[in-house]
Amino acid sequence: MNANVFTSERIDNGLATSGVLRNTYLLLSLTLGFAAVTAGLSMAFNLPHPGILLTLAGYFGLLYLTSRFRNQALGLVFVFGLTGFMGYTLGPVLNAYLGMSGGPQTVMTALGATAITFVGLSGYALTTRRDFGFLGGMLFVGILVAFLAGLGAVLFEMPALSLAVSAMFVLLMSGLILFETQQIVRGGETNYIMATVTLFVAIFNLFTSLLHLFGFASQE
Repeated sequence: MNANVFTSERIDNGLATSGVLRNTYLLLSLTLGFAAVTAGLSMAFNLPHPGILLTLAGYFGLLYLTSRFRNQALGLVFVFGLTGFMGYTLGPVLNAYLGMSGGPQTVMTALGATAITFVGLSGYALTTRRDFGFLGGMLFVGILVAFLAGLGAVLFEMPALSLAVSAMFVLLMSGLILFETQQIVRGGETNYIMATVTLFVAIFNLFTSLLHLFGFASQE
């Protein structure tokens, strides 16, 4: 009897995990598409970048609202608000790169590298038996340090530090994709809205960081 109960619980947990994973990837694909649309509109209308302060206020404000309502249908509205806003901020950046010599190739290279990295790391996290739980604390500290260093690079106009931060973010976001995907698979993350936000932010930062690095390399 106890064995039957244990087996039933394992089946229920497995189904729940599969549901979270399926919903996460579905919502992630929708938000990526929506962000691409807002980025495209931002580019088409040549909208200006909102600036560092408004960008941070919009990002953290919408992130807070998404987390606050993550267990409600309203959370989905804020997910699209957040990802759409991030897409809008990306538009002016893409226009700037496309205006450079070799810009289209740089953008496509960064996009392709991002896609390959995400698919490869996700596939590895889904199939490996290795536990990446130990990355959690290191990723939190690393992202905080890189974020503060990135602010310093912008405020004090330090190109070398900015490049170093981009390289750091490539490694950190790759680790975050591994960590978060495995958290979903192992039942550590049970909310598909927050899982989607984490993976979206990782993909977004991975792309912008690669774009910065490839853009710098193409100008050398």
